[in-house]
Amino acid sequence: MQKAEKRLQAILQKYNTNFVTKDYSKLDVNKKIFFKFRFMCLNKTTIAFMGIIFMLVAAGHTTNLFNNSTCMIDMPSDASKWFREPEICDICESVTEVVKVKNVSASAFYSNFVGPAKPVVVTDGAKYWPASKIFTFKFFQKLYKSSNHESESSSCQFFPYKTEFTSLHEALNMDVKRAELENGEPWYIGWSNCNDYAGRILRKHYEVPYFLPNTSENIALNWIFMGGPGQGAHMHVDNVQFPSWQAQLKGKKLWRLAPPPECYYKCQEMQVTVESGEIIVVDTNRWYHQTFILPGEISITIGSEFD
Repeated sequence: MQKAEKRLQAILQKYNTNFVTKDYSKLDVNKKIFFKFRFMCLNKTTIAFMGIIFMLVAAGHTTNLFNNSTCMIDMPSDASKWFREPEICDICESVTEVVKVKNVSASAFYSNFVGPAKPVVVTDGAKYWPASKIFTFKFFQKLYKSSNHESESSSCQFFPYKTEFTSLHEALNMDVKRAELENGEPWYIGWSNCNDYAGRILRKHYEVPYFLPNTSENIALNWIFMGGPGQGAHMHVDNVQFPSWQAQLKGKKLWRLAPPPECYYKCQEMQVTVESGEIIVVDTNRWYHQTFILPGEISITIGSEFD
């Protein structure tokens, strides 16, 4: 144990944090591990990361590594894909388009779409929600200012995408002309709401989608995405517990859906435009997805997981 501790300290002293995070494939420990795994179908970067984990385990650092809020080593944003279980391609083999339905019953919704994990757009899903008229940039700016959003825990996630913002507070205080899309400078952000006060206010203006049965549990945590024309979220797959619904309250958003890599030769990519008042439902844990905000007014969506 002491030997492993000394070895780990030597590695950390020799290489600064940036090197360990971005170029750990060059660590000399990688050579020893790669030699033993040279016949396995693993790349050097993955094996190097495994080597560091083995060192941490041997040195007794696993408790701090997995329990502390501050990570010892920052994982790449797509690290969850490395350990994703292979998909059974029947979720996409017979799917050639994202269908649009309306006035769908809960039983039909579950049997036709949720069960087989087929994406769907419900055209009358959010048609009469007050949120479509009430939710604006200024509404969120005022809401989070009054709810003291800055005091929230770090569990509230913020996605700056390609903007320079580092927090929701910073984004909601952007220049007024930029916020109103008047100066031609694009922006798109997303965040999870874990502010109880803000959550209560938000839920006054929308409801659980009518096509979800009473037995379905709608996760309280909401996701909000907002921004102007241009690329929204990059192509990715989520790492959440359940399928998700996302209501298009303002603007129009183009969704590009792709099958898992192991199904590329059996399935095809699809695209669908979600209009204001429509709700898209997709299992984002299984379908890769990318979004584009179409020309017009600012896009505002709200969504949640459901079981």
